[in-house]
Amino acid sequence: MASQTPATRRAPDRSAALAQYRRRAATYDRELAIFEPIRTEAIASLQLQRGDTVLDVGCGTGLSFEQLHDRIGKGGHVVGIEQCPEMLAKARERVEQNRWRNVDLVCAPAAAAVIEKQADAALFHFTHDILREDAAIANVLSHLKPGARVVATGLQWASPWAWPTNGFVMLAAMYSVTSFEGLGLPWNKLAQRLREVDVEHALMGGIYIASGRYVPDSH
Repeated sequence: MASQTPATRRAPDRSAALAQYRRRAATYDRELAIFEPIRTEAIASLQLQRGDTVLDVGCGTGLSFEQLHDRIGKGGHVVGIEQCPEMLAKARERVEQNRWRNVDLVCAPAAAAVIEKQADAALFHFTHDILREDAAIANVLSHLKPGARVVATGLQWASPWAWPTNGFVMLAAMYSVTSFEGLGLPWNKLAQRLREVDVEHALMGGIYIASGRYVPDSH
């Protein structure tokens, strides 16, 4: 049987995602460079305070760590969650090079990650597959304090008339997600569990930044 593509899969495939990111680990930082302004805006939207604990879900090679660390200070804490060992090895190198003593790394799928702290915020930066998995969302949110700030970013389909944008989204998604399911409203499963949800758009509608607050009885 021929292997399925993201366009034909009805749900994310965790094993396919693991293989995908193992292949990308060596070049991932260069590939994401174009989206760094989105990362900066997303982290600003977390409204972090000194001393906060923040979950970086699907942290990859740790590209968000420096900005997160700058905002929470030495008294805060970053917990990076990543299922791909090769990506996490790059993240660990980044932590060691910067001598960050307040960054913990968890090598596990988001749905199964054991998180020892209750966090003040959570970041989902370009983690489409995770955001389409109910168990992953539930596990992450269960480790947030009431009122915690949650921000998600990533690719999305733009308006039908914006075909150049959608062509870019399709090519980028073929390379970075395992299912196109939910690409019209990638944040909707997360938003169902949040309050004060706000969604902004960039790149002619091909990128979103969704933010809100977690309240345990909000779903």
